[in-house]
Amino acid sequence: MSFSFKLIAEDGSARAGVIDLGNVKIETPVFMPVGTNATVKAILPCMLKAVGATIILSNTYHLYLRPGIETIEKLGGLHKFMGWKRGILTDSGGFQVFSLSDLRSINPEGVSFKSHIDGSMHFFTPEYVVELQSRWGSDIAMVLDECPPYTQDKGYVKKSLEITINWAERSLKARRSYPIKALFGIVQGGVFDDLRREAALRMRDMEFEGFAIGGLSVGEPIEDMYRVVPIVNDILPKSKPRYAMGIGRPENIIELIGMGVDMFDCVMPTRNARNGTLFTRFGVVNIKRQEYRDDDRPIEEGCRCYTCRNFSRGYLRHLHKAKELSFYTLASIHNLYYYIHLVKSARNAILEGKFEQFKREFYLMQKEGEQ
Repeated sequence: MSFSFKLIAEDGSARAGVIDLGNVKIETPVFMPVGTNATVKAILPCMLKAVGATIILSNTYHLYLRPGIETIEKLGGLHKFMGWKRGILTDSGGFQVFSLSDLRSINPEGVSFKSHIDGSMHFFTPEYVVELQSRWGSDIAMVLDECPPYTQDKGYVKKSLEITINWAERSLKARRSYPIKALFGIVQGGVFDDLRREAALRMRDMEFEGFAIGGLSVGEPIEDMYRVVPIVNDILPKSKPRYAMGIGRPENIIELIGMGVDMFDCVMPTRNARNGTLFTRFGVVNIKRQEYRDDDRPIEEGCRCYTCRNFSRGYLRHLHKAKELSFYTLASIHNLYYYIHLVKSARNAILEGKFEQFKREFYLMQKEGEQ
């Protein structure tokens, strides 16, 4: 089992590094496409390689319920099962347990929950979640945590944080029996500065290979996100990667890179693509609009993705209106390429010591597109 992280450049708080998983090296900052059910929707593994993906995310909750741990094991583990030889990070499923289940019950031992598929009851402990991710061969595994919704109830968030810390400690003990290349702890604490600080202080000395900042983009005002992330990053060790879970808007990613975050994931590129919303340097293109019916331009001039090199806005609008399945693929290819290369461009700017200039230009182009 092999995992290492090397920090190679800093520009203010922004960082560039390399995660080495043995089978693949991942340059950070990095955007990870989401393949919840062991597939990125409408996208094949060869397409992921073509857009530059080096690591993707899958979800323990969903894979546990369907197809199940035994099936994945029998078919050779998660990498072979999904035909993806590069990096795989598996989320613990904590967020899904607390957001998708109609019936759940949390106690210090773990969480019982009702399947959103068939209504059957299940029970997750921190130890079992580590075991699952180990058995199907995740490269980076996440600990089970409780992800509280946005709330001003500090007492609730404090109790939730205690559960998360306890489960993190138990997860570390469990990995002695279930080897994993890398196990990441999750820093919770809601929008409360002192709880975020406490969580980061208590987590930083635990023997995790990296840390995630959880409980963001769950309904809190954006200024709260931008306030608590630097609090956490000022405490977490510089020598380990930092992952902001579920952050998806391009401007949020750019801001958090500037605060020292290394890893990102979100369903927004592919979900918005399927709905006809395409990202560009100059803002979004709603391909459903009538004005694009006879438009012979690509989605974005100068974009080197397969879609932009071969198809016009008018053709893509036609596919969307005709409900052709190929639209989902072509639109998703572009949006994933945009996200991955936006973050790669930020990395290059950090290496050149020009991140602030890069950020200013990002916002200027977005503003230009609004005019």
